[in-house]
Amino acid sequence: MVIAAGMFALSESFRDMTNGTQVLDALEGQFRSLGTTHFLATGRPFPGRTVEPLILRMTWGELRGANVLATDAALNAAARGHRPTMLIDEFKRVEGESGLLDALGRNEHVRLIGIPISAFLPYQGVVLAGGSSLSLDARALMASEHLCTEAFRRLFALGYVKPERPGELSARERRVVELSASGKTASEIASILDISQRTVHAHLQNASEKLRASNKTQTVVEALRYGQISV
Repeated sequence: MVIAAGMFALSESFRDMTNGTQVLDALEGQFRSLGTTHFLATGRPFPGRTVEPLILRMTWGELRGANVLATDAALNAAARGHRPTMLIDEFKRVEGESGLLDALGRNEHVRLIGIPISAFLPYQGVVLAGGSSLSLDARALMASEHLCTEAFRRLFALGYVKPERPGELSARERRVVELSASGKTASEIASILDISQRTVHAHLQNASEKLRASNKTQTVVEALRYGQISV
């Protein structure tokens, strides 16, 4: 309860901070006080894109941003969650290729928390905090979501984080995919948006390529996964 209260107090103090470095210092410092030795705050990259341009703060041993892949299992496990999650503890392990986990360590003492940032769609972010001494109770784990969300809110307000991510769908592409997800045909979408069916198909094709999807259904699924549309 004391840890959670401290997180909520820090969340309130973000509004008085005047630069992004100060916000990130405070955020990382909070997790370090809980036993974190490895910390990452980043935007979630699109398929085929690199993580490095989206990284806001990375203190991960000798691992550098250029070596973190968009397909990293730990990064994506955190991003897919709807709530803060203990990704690794004595009962749970993240499976798959992960340079982040390799650098953190894959032994029975390691703990890793993943916190998705999903309050600012279409932007998506992730905070990862790991260490062998890391300890959070259930209440503090939930409070960490509020803490990280408010940190990102302040970073956006300060212009330290930009809402666009490389490879994002355009506004028109998002709208076409959204209408397609709602069951509209190409003809109906063309009528609604006052464009040709050929243009509708072009937007869908562009969206598929950006999301590395092989068909319309997968395009919709990936657009939802990466926060590009809501239904």
